[in-house]
Amino acid sequence: MDEPSRPPEDRGHMIRRRALTLLIIVLLTGIPAGYLVISANQSRASGKDKEAKYAATGLVHDWPSRVQRRLYQVEIPMDGTYVAYYETNNWKTSRLYVQFSTSNAGLDQFLANIGAGAGALKKNDIAISTRDQRVVGWKFAGPGPWAGLTHAQKNPAPSLDVVVDQHVPARPMVYVVSRTVP
Repeated sequence: MDEPSRPPEDRGHMIRRRALTLLIIVLLTGIPAGYLVISANQSRASGKDKEAKYAATGLVHDWPSRVQRRLYQVEIPMDGTYVAYYETNNWKTSRLYVQFSTSNAGLDQFLANIGAGAGALKKNDIAISTRDQRVVGWKFAGPGPWAGLTHAQKNPAPSLDVVVDQHVPARPMVYVVSRTVP
């Protein structure tokens, strides 16, 4: 039995069919290819950011991540400015060095968060060791309105050494070394 023959395809129909086929091919290959390019660029940028972060050999003028602040129990007051940090890790001890300027209310809040009050600060007590000062280039020398405290905690909770520079009474500068033993 012979099937009825179709009328020949007109030119307009053929062009629309081929255009639709081309569009489908472009979409099926172009969208995944575009996604791969974008993803690769984001991954590459992320790697460069991480490389710069872990290649740091001194204070980084930025806020530590929330995870770092929580792990090392260093809650920087919201009005904190001139924030900088540096983290060191080895098989024995991990340390987070943080500095920031804050208001007197912010200092009181910070001290309350670590379980101490303003009365816990001892005048002229440089609680941060010379070794830790050298790591990040801090110098607490000369006469000055320095105050400090050591907030020791049982492992694995971090112990904090704090020095407060009160040269500018309205905006004390706070230096913290939080040390934890994994």
